[in-house]
Amino acid sequence: MPYWYNVRTGTVEAHDDPARARGGDLMGPYETETEASSALEAARKRTEAWDEAERREREWETGDPDSNYSDNNPLNG
Repeated sequence: MPYWYNVRTGTVEAHDDPARARGGDLMGPYETETEASSALEAARKRTEAWDEAERREREWETGDPDSNYSDNNPLNG
């Protein structure tokens, strides 16, 4: 049975729960309740890995490990 992690309430919700939230408040589905309960930690680890991959790519492009290269998107600061 699939499970979701509700980021608004910080709780795990089962697929068959009639009160299960819908939409943007949920992360998942996950195979187990344990996986769902660690959704934020898993997302943090993936984000750190992506950040590191981007840093390595910038270093490869510029030759500077501390490069602050960014694109022209004004939302990227």
